[in-house]
Amino acid sequence: MKFKYRHTRALVYILMFVVTTFLIFKMFPQRTHFDKKYEVGKPWHYELLTAPFDFPVYKTKIELSAERDSIKRFFVPYYIADLSKKKSALSALMADSLIDRETRYYLQKAIQNIYKKGVISQAEYDDFQKLQLKYINVSDSSNIWRKVEVKSLLTPSSAINYISSTYPISASRLDSLNVSRFVVVSLNMDKNKSDMTLNELLKSIPLSSGMVQAGERIIDKGEIVKYEQGKILDSLAKEYSQNAPDKDNRLVSIADIFMIAALLSLFVVYVVLFRPEFIRLKNAAFIILMILIVIGAASLIMNYEPDMIDLVPFTLMAIIIRIFFDGRTALFVHNIVVLIVALFVPSPFIFIMLHIPAGMIAVSTLKQLTHRAQLVRSALSIFITYALIYSCCTIIDTGNFVFTWHPYLVFAINALLLLFAYILIYIFEKMFGYLSDVTLVELSNINNKLLMEFSAKAPGTFQHVIQVSTLVTAIAQKINANTLLARTGALYHDLGKMKNPMCFIENQVSGFNPLNDLTYQEAARIIISHVDDGVKIAEQNSLPKQIINFIRSHHGRSVVKYFYIKAQNESPDVTIDKSLFTYNGILPQTKEEAILMMADSVEAASRSLKEYSEETIGKLVDDIINGQVADQAFKESPLTFKHVEIAKSVLKEKLINIYHSRIEYPKQAVK
Repeated sequence: MKFKYRHTRALVYILMFVVTTFLIFKMFPQRTHFDKKYEVGKPWHYELLTAPFDFPVYKTKIELSAERDSIKRFFVPYYIADLSKKKSALSALMADSLIDRETRYYLQKAIQNIYKKGVISQAEYDDFQKLQLKYINVSDSSNIWRKVEVKSLLTPSSAINYISSTYPISASRLDSLNVSRFVVVSLNMDKNKSDMTLNELLKSIPLSSGMVQAGERIIDKGEIVKYEQGKILDSLAKEYSQNAPDKDNRLVSIADIFMIAALLSLFVVYVVLFRPEFIRLKNAAFIILMILIVIGAASLIMNYEPDMIDLVPFTLMAIIIRIFFDGRTALFVHNIVVLIVALFVPSPFIFIMLHIPAGMIAVSTLKQLTHRAQLVRSALSIFITYALIYSCCTIIDTGNFVFTWHPYLVFAINALLLLFAYILIYIFEKMFGYLSDVTLVELSNINNKLLMEFSAKAPGTFQHVIQVSTLVTAIAQKINANTLLARTGALYHDLGKMKNPMCFIENQVSGFNPLNDLTYQEAARIIISHVDDGVKIAEQNSLPKQIINFIRSHHGRSVVKYFYIKAQNESPDVTIDKSLFTYNGILPQTKEEAILMMADSVEAASRSLKEYSEETIGKLVDDIINGQVADQAFKESPLTFKHVEIAKSVLKEKLINIYHSRIEYPKQAVK
């Protein structure tokens, strides 16, 4: 069964590896291979460049805009002549009985000529003048168009002047007859026809102004990049971007998949060789999620705004992994992600030079995240790293330094994104059940509600856990364990004594011990129950699983020897059931849990010493810890014999300091 489980687990990991490789591959954006940096008017810093293939020389945005403006300026719009306007005007003229015959004759000829020329509004005529438009297209029907000179067109006011200057009718006479009622706008723009024709003309503008043949010389090292060469280089970059080999190319796809799998395999080898305890499905899922999020963000930016690729907070990923695991794992994952992303960024060398050192700085400057100021300092250090490396790379690449604010602004935003680490750490803690230093700091605050209640209900026990937390912190520092975790676990390990505080001698102030009225088995059961009671209280207060494990393991499977020996001595001829006097906890699984078991037992026993000297304290420590080793209490923890000896030494030193003899102050002589 165990063999089958091991193989099933291995298959799950292999499947996760394959799926992760495939998802990363599918995220890859189109890659632009032309990564040369150049500027019109500055020297070309690379070797001779020849055209790798035929490509068009694209016009610049300014050139295309100028051509569009030119077409719009000289575009001849389309107008429809409304023939009904002339008919209506003539009918109104003939119906007016106040106009004499001769005047009617001249007005009839004038109206016919006016509408033949065409009448437009004053506003349109003014626009034609501003645009210097010479012609418009006019149609009397929907199929036949003719060009009409703008200068021959009339407006309602110029039409009146035309009549008075062409025919023998005075202006005053025209006013008295209200001739303006016969002159109305007869030409109306055909907007659909005009817009459609203009759009066709704009679309017909060629996007390129020539071709560059494969092998043709473009520019050589040291030459000044001229305007036309700049256009050719821009066109080459654009052609690469639009026609670069995509993922349908089998050879490129195979190379991509191989590189992704190879880089991920490096992490697998690292974990197997150096972090075998890391091999858990939860941890694998977390690392995969982090990798996919960061690579997905990088790919998304590359698809839409490649110049903003440095905005992706790769160091944020390193910081989060560092908080939950260790610096070496964080740096390993960070470097692998940077190398994978470097496969599709425009300038992979500069990209790697920027982000790998930044990851090193992030991991180095944030060993433990216990204060907000640490995160701010780390963000500032990362920004300075980015800025310095980018400046140096620019000088190496171009031979001089020209400040442009854009990349430094991107680096500043990248650094500011690190301040979101607190939020993300909280989210991932809840998702995966991890425990961060931030949470440990909050839990170890003795002013929090649960510890305040603990100190009020069981003050003697609380003093004991404070003393134990000091001891385990000192040991953890010496054996390179997690000091913050050890200290926090120590503060909560006796939480269950809150339920029956007076049953534990450290809380008894009057000398009355309620256990004296119970049988040895009943008394032992109450003592043992403080472990289960502590677990229940911890779960009710939503303490993390890692802290609850300290409660479960701090007595392991040890025996309540005081009552067990009492029971044996009282009934020497009776076989005592040892299980009734044995804790039902678990053995310590970590270094932190193991040193808590040591410190807890030693500190409690030290209170019963009648004499405090180096010899008595040393013997007490040796006897208790050697007994625990003999009982194999630490067999499931990564504790070594060297760690045990260090722990003994620290405990002896600390207890001697705690119980050292004080100077007896002399009494003042009575005069």
